[in-house]
Amino acid sequence: MTTFSSAPVLITGGARRIGLALARSFLARSIPVILSYRTPYTELDALRQAGAICLAADFSTTENIYAFAEQIRSLTPRLRAMIHNASRWEPETPTTPPEQTLADMLQIHVYTPYLLNQLLEPCLRGQGIAGADIIHLTDYVVEKGSEKHIAYAASKAALDNMTRSFARKLAPEVKVNAIAPGLILFKEQDDDAYRQQALEKSLMKIAPGEEEIVRLVEYLLSSRYMTGKTLGVDGGRALR
Repeated sequence: MTTFSSAPVLITGGARRIGLALARSFLARSIPVILSYRTPYTELDALRQAGAICLAADFSTTENIYAFAEQIRSLTPRLRAMIHNASRWEPETPTTPPEQTLADMLQIHVYTPYLLNQLLEPCLRGQGIAGADIIHLTDYVVEKGSEKHIAYAASKAALDNMTRSFARKLAPEVKVNAIAPGLILFKEQDDDAYRQQALEKSLMKIAPGEEEIVRLVEYLLSSRYMTGKTLGVDGGRALR
């Protein structure tokens, strides 16, 4: 097993955007990080130099999820937290059978966190009351639905529901909460017209950046009482 200064935080999908910001934040505070990635982005080099353990992972099959969980158990007997950030945003399209789109969305947003929560439960328990955390990254569309991303929205809704079920199952040792972001940051290829249109969908009319999620995660980990809740970070989008 790897020797850590304290129980590490596991982040799925930790190589880009929110996952990357979370990894950098934990490392800056000397909190050990294990993260999974699907694509070997260049940002991983700096994360490794900072001390993160970066594991290539393909969650497209149940066998791969079990293998990943075994890999985590071989590295550490304890996890301070598990943050389910790995995600895909696939719309329904005429070129992809709808059952395939649904299967893909359920695989990454439901099967993966469900199985990892079960398989790594022993790594989270045994650290006292509120000693560990699970955080699910869902989406504001859970409340509104989406005509262009039906399978995506449904799978995130299932993940949102699992938040409450796992909170009941794992209390009081493990707190389980969800964060439901709306627009957090744009992609580099997003043009000005799209950005303006997207900003108009929220009450706050800004893209606040990953730090908004980082601060909320810090709060959830520091709380000893918050569990089974979904916290929206959407600038009031759901009210438009």
